[in-house]
Amino acid sequence: MTPIRVVRSDALSADERATLRALFETCWPDFAQADWDHMFPADHVLVELDGRIVSHGAVIERELWVGDLRLRTGYVENVATEPAFRANGYATAVMAEIGRRIHGAFELGALDTGRPGFYERLGWERWRGPTAVRRAGHLIATPEEDGAVLVRRTPSTPALDLRARISCDDRPGDVW
Repeated sequence: MTPIRVVRSDALSADERATLRALFETCWPDFAQADWDHMFPADHVLVELDGRIVSHGAVIERELWVGDLRLRTGYVENVATEPAFRANGYATAVMAEIGRRIHGAFELGALDTGRPGFYERLGWERWRGPTAVRRAGHLIATPEEDGAVLVRRTPSTPALDLRARISCDDRPGDVW
């Protein structure tokens, strides 16, 4: 069994924060401050081996809209595994725990990724419609994200047309 620990952002120690920052910078050389800021506050799902964090995923609360339908969404941020520990099922275990948390607490789960196949095999569905951001009362298309947004239905997810427009709330940096 994979050793999982879930911790709220405010309970992360300074050392844990430094370890996570180093992990993300290793996994994504262009990791930016806005990417870091996006994952607070959150539930952080950690895989630890001998007291060392080797895999991480976070779920934050966001609002997404499908057409005019606003959905309370568990949004996944910063799923990463140290390169030396990949292909051991750690990210899968992190996503399974995140899926359980989303399933019980949100109307929808969502994430944006360049690796959709990993998430699709875990039950996530690719959004096939156009994406947009809600900024200053306007919808602004985000065509560069089309096909990269995935969703996970929960017991409280209303009927959805995966070909409809999906939009997110605005935020600094990558909006999705």
